[in-house]
Amino acid sequence: MKKLTIILIFTLLTLLLAACGSDEGSETTGDSTSGDASGEEFKLIEEGKLNFAASGEFKPFSYMKDGEMIGYDIAVAEAIAEKLGLEAVQQKAKFAAIVTGVKSGRYDIAVASHTINEKRLKEVNFSDPYYYSGPVIYTRPDSDIESAADLEGKEISVSRGSTYVDIAKKYTDDIPQVDSDVVALQSLAKGHHDAVITDKITGQTAIDSGLKIESRGQLGVSKQAVAVAKGNDKLLKAINEALQELKESGKLAELSKEWIGVDITDEPKEVK
Repeated sequence: MKKLTIILIFTLLTLLLAACGSDEGSETTGDSTSGDASGEEFKLIEEGKLNFAASGEFKPFSYMKDGEMIGYDIAVAEAIAEKLGLEAVQQKAKFAAIVTGVKSGRYDIAVASHTINEKRLKEVNFSDPYYYSGPVIYTRPDSDIESAADLEGKEISVSRGSTYVDIAKKYTDDIPQVDSDVVALQSLAKGHHDAVITDKITGQTAIDSGLKIESRGQLGVSKQAVAVAKGNDKLLKAINEALQELKESGKLAELSKEWIGVDITDEPKEVK
């Protein structure tokens, strides 16, 4: 009898310890979720979902079709979410408010063609670049503007909240700011403003769509990256790892060619 009692007590203790170990290992928090096999936890708005912001007004990077955003930025965001084992959730927002939204926790990340600069780095962290571009001067065909030197004192329209505002300030104080680069270029083609400074891919896409505008020189090279809230280091690390995998596999270049027509995922060695 005594031996049987000892066996029963030992069995109960074994079951109790197993139960405690199971509870401890499965503990989670309401504001984070696990990534893929790495088991890292990310601070997310919704468990199992990656809420990403884009403007939906920056063709071919993000634009609207049938009530959803599509484009290169959107495809990259969805590819990152898949790598992290998360459901991608689109959040359309005005470009000028997106960085603030990431900083305040309204969005988990932004995949919205943000150029890395010192001003934005004070607000959020950035991933490794997922594409490279650069600011270009656009005018009407009959314009007397031939280069950056001719921009002095001219009316230069740019997208509100973009890095092009600071670039335009080098040449003039007359800088009408509009909601998107596409709006600025359309206005330019209709006879408003003297010039527009915007991304070379956006400008070329506008020309290909029939807008009567011309390029008059590139002003530099820019690096576009994913914005992540400061303090969410595990998510930033996982995004960089996902981007590296997408680049090494050729998937990032494939998405670029699909949506942009060319591979813009490698840093250019010189500005032409």
